[in-house]
Amino acid sequence: MQGASATGKLLREINSKDVRVFVIWEPVLATDFTAPSTAALARIPDLRASQYWDRKRALSNLLGESNRSTVVWDYIAVYAPGTVWQDAPPKPVYSDHPVRDVIRGAKDAIQRLLATGTNPAGGDK
Repeated sequence: MQGASATGKLLREINSKDVRVFVIWEPVLATDFTAPSTAALARIPDLRASQYWDRKRALSNLLGESNRSTVVWDYIAVYAPGTVWQDAPPKPVYSDHPVRDVIRGAKDAIQRLLATGTNPAGGDK
């Protein structure tokens, strides 16, 4: 939950309509047997964030999960505007974990991307 709170704070600090966040909730801990509660989702109330429940950890599998010890969670990745996911996830501009400890690096990466002057469609502002 600290990662969700840190992500909510990041969105409050970066006031750009060009930023989009995708939050993927997945079952990892013994207490994660159902989708996140309304209270959990409320940690990221920003309309630029879309939140999803990935019951089968499909994203974790795409990112390299091969067994219980390699589950990808509490992870943040920053992608450049216009990045397209195809058969495999593209290389992020920045990625690390756990979210609460590395949120500053994610924020710096986002600010660098915003400073380049491109919009999400890839054209100039």
